[in-house]
Amino acid sequence: MSPRKKLRALLAKPAYAIVPGAYDTLTARLVQVAGFDAVYLTGGGYSRANGYPDVGLLTMTEVTQWISRTVEAVDVPVIADMDAGYGNALNVIRSVREYEKTGVSAFHLEDQVSPKKCGHYEGKQVVSKAEMIGKIKAAVDTRRDADMVIIARSDARAIEGLQAAIDRVNAYLEAGADVGFVEAPQSAGELAAAARQLAKPALVNIFEGGKTPVLPARELEAMGYRIGIYPSQTHRAAIAAAKKVLAVLKRDGDTAAIEGELATFNDREEAVNARHWRELETQYLKDV
Repeated sequence: MSPRKKLRALLAKPAYAIVPGAYDTLTARLVQVAGFDAVYLTGGGYSRANGYPDVGLLTMTEVTQWISRTVEAVDVPVIADMDAGYGNALNVIRSVREYEKTGVSAFHLEDQVSPKKCGHYEGKQVVSKAEMIGKIKAAVDTRRDADMVIIARSDARAIEGLQAAIDRVNAYLEAGADVGFVEAPQSAGELAAAARQLAKPALVNIFEGGKTPVLPARELEAMGYRIGIYPSQTHRAAIAAAKKVLAVLKRDGDTAAIEGELATFNDREEAVNARHWRELETQYLKDV
């Protein structure tokens, strides 16, 4: 079964799938090694991994190069962030073509004005519902593989209110999107209302520090959510760990005091599937 079909099958189950975020290809490998069924490539995480805030500073070409490398490195379905499609409906056509070439299993497209901002920042702006419907239709018509999942996201909660955001997402689903994503509900009640009212499978975005309360997976499943993305947990962990080891190295001149907390040589090898490459080396270079 192809990764895209695997994701379709995952969405068809009456259960909640936890999909951790990855901010680089190595992190995506770690998500797979940990046993998760899919990985989410967070645009905000990739922006921060390149030293930028999540305000739409990276180009589509930069992002698709990362997506392509990551899809190649993992076997599980990859869900990617397409931001606002990098422009209008014509830009969406080009973006869908390029994203599909990467082998990605799904992407989400949002109704913010380009360049977008993090969904939990202040000062967001959204395009009209009609313009976003045109973008979704362009994405659906451009898609060559019907198994690639199109996720429609609305950021209108902060501007127009919750019900308007839900209505927008349902309009995007009617236009052909496969999964609905109301960004930044501000209470458990709002989370429940969004999941209950969406006409197709619902996705939720969960991370500490944002506008949405962090609820246990079982509660989100009971509300009706079928998939949850957890974009920043791995990146926050990496930032905290790097700061800690750098502080010890600065203080002591070595990392002996925390060596037991660091990944081993074998941990690193497993993370990048080194055994597989050694086997290929043996197979193809044995007579050299």
